Amino acid sequence: MKHASFRFYEELNDFLPRERRKVTFEYQFVNEPRLIEVIESFGVPHSQVDLIIINGQTVDFNCHLKNKDRVAVYPMFEAIDIAPINILRPKPLRKIKFIIDVHLGRLAKYLRMCGFDAYFENLDDDQIVAISVAQKRIILTKDRGLLKNRKVTHGYWVRAKEPREQLLEIINRFDLVSKIKFLVRCLICNSRLVKAKKNELGPISFDSQLQFYDRFYLCKHCHKIYWEGSHYNNMVKMLKQVIVESQSRLNHR
Repeated sequence: MKHASFRFYEELNDFLPRERRKVTFEYQFVNEPRLIEVIESFGVPHSQVDLIIINGQTVDFNCHLKNKDRVAVYPMFEAIDIAPINILRPKPLRKIKFIIDVHLGRLAKYLRMCGFDAYFENLDDDQIVAISVAQKRIILTKDRGLLKNRKVTHGYWVRAKEPREQLLEIINRFDLVSKIKFLVRCLICNSRLVKAKKNELGPISFDSQLQFYDRFYLCKHCHKIYWEGSHYNNMVKMLKQVIVESQSRLNHR
């Protein structure tokens, strides 16, 4: 029987049983299995892995495990450029765009509030994967199985249960604090907003609740109108609290 040692780093440990988390553990095997098969047998989706080092050398998923190999496995580095050593994904994403599964609808809305491109529809797994690949979008999901699909190249398993905590998790994970912009994307359809004057809004411009406002934002796709009223102010207040918490957590790492 052959054996190799494995060590998984950072959030990849979330997929492992407790006895294998944050420690080096031994793995016994026969023949010479491919790394992708071994890693996923531990419960870790390949799409969560961005770097594998065996005996000090970077390798890809198709590398075959050999006797006495020492394997270190690292998570995604979406916010860090590791292109010089990354051979798992030779073309890492440089523009952050998301596609979000059906269980994370509130997170999609919060991300749009912050100005991020967050595609969200009632789609099955195959449709989500197809759009992710075609449009180079990062999949955000609560379904580990979805991230094991061989076609998935960029995905993230969301740990938090509450939408506000999920937003905080994503902002920290992808280093998005500096990229947050308010009132730039429609909360309903995800399209970009354009600035509009009151006289450009048609009959709705005579609505009594809008008479005290001068700045408006229009979605030309679904025709939703936004303005900086009390709802907007409450939204921004909540999001700014998330930003402060995000920076605080980063500073205490």
